[in-house]
Formats: sequence, C-alpha cells, structure tokens
Amino acid sequence: MLTLIAITTIILYLFVIGMLIYGFDNVTDFKLQDLPAKTKFSIVIPFRNEAQNLSKLLDSIVKLNYPQHLFEVILINDASEDDSVSIIENYLLTLSKRQNVKHIDLKIIENRSTTSSPKKEAITSAIKVSKFNWIVTTDADCVLPTYWLDTFDEFIQINNPNCMVAPVTYHSKTSFFNRFQSLDFLSLQGATMGGFGIKKPFMCNGANFAYRKSEFISVNGFIGNDTIASGDDVFLLEKFLKRNPKKVSYLKSNNAIVTTNAAQNMNHLIQQRLRWASKTSQLTQWFAKIIGLTVLLGNFTTLVFIPAVLMQYISLKIALALFVIKFSIDFLLLFKTVRFFKQENLLLSYLFSSVIYPAFSVYIAFLSFFKSYHWKGRTSKK
Repeated sequence: MLTLIAITTIILYLFVIGMLIYGFDNVTDFKLQDLPAKTKFSIVIPFRNEAQNLSKLLDSIVKLNYPQHLFEVILINDASEDDSVSIIENYLLTLSKRQNVKHIDLKIIENRSTTSSPKKEAITSAIKVSKFNWIVTTDADCVLPTYWLDTFDEFIQINNPNCMVAPVTYHSKTSFFNRFQSLDFLSLQGATMGGFGIKKPFMCNGANFAYRKSEFISVNGFIGNDTIASGDDVFLLEKFLKRNPKKVSYLKSNNAIVTTNAAQNMNHLIQQRLRWASKTSQLTQWFAKIIGLTVLLGNFTTLVFIPAVLMQYISLKIALALFVIKFSIDFLLLFKTVRFFKQENLLLSYLFSSVIYPAFSVYIAFLSFFKSYHWKGRTSKK
C-alpha cells in the first residue's frame, strides 16, 4: 500500500514539475531594442532598520540608466529604530555636492501604521503621493540593475500590460548556507516563470513587481487582505489576475534581474520561510494550492523513504528509483533557472542540498501551522 502511495505521489510530482518546466520554456526572453524612453515610473521602497543595506540600494538607483525626469523614488520609513533615515539624508547631501552626478527625485515619507500589515500600509501611502501611473516596488536590501527601468519601459511599449512580474535572485556568496538558500529561491523563481508559461501565474516577488496605479485603485489595493502581515505581492497579483489575466505578464530579461540578500543565519532563514508560508492558506487560487500541496507531498514522501525501507514497507530499488525521478525533474527545472540567472556554479551544491531540502521543507510546513514568526523586530501571526 505504501509503495503504491509513494509511486502515485512521485508520478504526480513529476507531472506538476514537468508542466512548470514546459511553461518555463514557453516564456520568451525579452531583449532590449533601444527604443526611446517614454514611461514614467514611481519607484516605491518601504524600509525598516535597513541601515546596512541602504547605501548599496542608493548607489544602484544613482546608476540607473533611465532619464531622470521620467522616474521618482519614494522611500517609506516603516518605524525604523536605527539610523536608516539619517543615512539616506547624508547620502543625498553628499550626492548634491558631487559634480557630474544626476539629480534624483527622491523623497522620504513616514508610515504611521494602524493595522497588522504595516508594509501594505507603507506601499499604499507611497502610491497616494506618487506622481506617475506606473508603480514599481522593490525592497531596501536590493540592488537594482542599470537597465532596470529601460527594460520595464520597452516591455510596456511593446506589450501594453497592466502588471509585470520580474526576476529576483540572491547576491552570490561562497558559503554552502548561501548556496542552499539560493537554490531554494531559484526553484521558486523557476516555478514562477513556469506558471506564467502555462498561463497559470501563481507567484511573484514584491522585490521586483510593477503595476499601473489606476489598476491598483480599481482593485481597491490591499483591501480584503490588509489584516495579513505578509503577501503585499501575491494577493495583489491575485486581484490583477481576476480583473484581467491577459494584462498580467512576466518580464523574463537578464537586464531586469534584481538581487537581494539571503538570510544571515538559520534562525533568520526559518523566520523568513515562516513568513512566506503564512500567506499560503489565504490564497484563493486553486492552482497555487495544488502546486504547494504536491511539492509538500513529494518532499514528505522522499523523507520517509529511509524509515520505510528499513521497516521493509517499500523495497530499496523502488525507493531509489523514485528518489532519482524526483532528483532528476528538480534538477532539470533548476538547471534551466540557474542558466537564465547565470548562476550555474550553484549546481555544485545541488546533490547535498537535494538530500537535506525535503526535511527542511517539511519542517517549515509543519511549523507554519502552529508558530507565528518574527520579522524586523515584530511578531506577526498568519
């Protein structure tokens, strides 16, 4: 009986990940065509206690190739307890004294949170005072690529979307802990692209997300999920998809890749993954829930192979065969994803990561049912 369940689960897993691989290949790489810039953007960046990251973010904003009169930057201070604000102010003051450096239309506003979802409030506050119709969100620990806005602009000119999801990856580091996280994160990026490729988008990342302000207003912004601390990206994506799915696109371009920080230690990683898991039960898309459940079952099945073999509930040959099937299909999706992100060196850690990942994944899923999470000095519930 256990053998039949294991075989059925892995076959279902193979089918689901195979669909995402097919979808990944269906999303066309977008190439810049050197069109004259037209679109005006409001870049929205909430921050809380990001003193150590803000300088790199601001450096990358200064280096953006896009015409300065076509974008503004709104930084929202979400009750920072460090010197984040003074770092920004000092940076701008120093910048103003340097010659041959372009002026940045940048302002800092304060977020006065009154709900359990301060980040959504921060974004909403910024959108209310934004000057332009296109909103682009990112995070304060990110580094933006030089042609980031150019790529958004040309995609808008050619495809006329209402919403764009774009790629994110971690800054490359040499430790196994970082490579493990990067492989996990890139698997999510690959699945995100795959969902778009089969016309079933179900994920996005607020570190690289763009939409029309008019659409945000039309779907009533975050109203309806503003009591949930996380999910400022996926819940909004769901609303855009319900309103007009044909106007929601994935921007698959190396010129649009935003890089961000991996977790610094194991506790930070667990809290981060709990934060991500906290919004899963609130998703309304059946496809997203099927994907999540299938992946969880696939990892759980892999995890029980060893005790099942030892207790002779399943033969060693069948267990190894099923593990190789899961290992191979996961590798194929990851291979395509790391090749797009030009991070092929991460695959050197894939074998060991694939052995320990099922235990980590199942642990986080189990923990998320019972435990709240801590993030940036706050405790939040699901």
